[in-house]
Amino acid sequence: MAIKKEIEQEFNKQINEEVYSAYLYLAMAADFAEKNLHGFAQWLKVQAQEEIVHAMKFYNHIIERIGKVELGAIAKPPVSWKTPIDAFKSVYKHEQHITGRINSLVELAQKHKDYASDALLQWFTNEQIEEEAQTDAVAQRLEMAGEHKGALLFLDKEMCKRKFGNT
Repeated sequence: MAIKKEIEQEFNKQINEEVYSAYLYLAMAADFAEKNLHGFAQWLKVQAQEEIVHAMKFYNHIIERIGKVELGAIAKPPVSWKTPIDAFKSVYKHEQHITGRINSLVELAQKHKDYASDALLQWFTNEQIEEEAQTDAVAQRLEMAGEHKGALLFLDKEMCKRKFGNT
């Protein structure tokens, strides 16, 4: 069954949101690398890779449903953050934004009785629980570390353990 035009348009917008997320996390990774916090940079590079996978899920769904993928311009993300806490609070806030987008897409799919799209979106609904929990946990750990450089370096070392496919 072909995808409905309204859902196709919103899924194309979501591809853009997911690719922007990857851009944002790569910008953050570069900022952390510049500050010699390579563990945080590693964690965010993995997160960026996951966002591209998410974008491709929407991309493939549109194509498999005989729709048209229309890629738009990707907005430029910020290039630096004052502190690691600020960066991860931004990540958490951004993931909350993405959760809101996914919830809106679920409502749209259900309104149109598009069960195939709804099934895809249920995966994203569950994924967003994990995304928010992970990013909030990092932000909270950074808040606990406060201004203690040793604690920051310990967290940086822990963050370096994250590998793509091992999240």
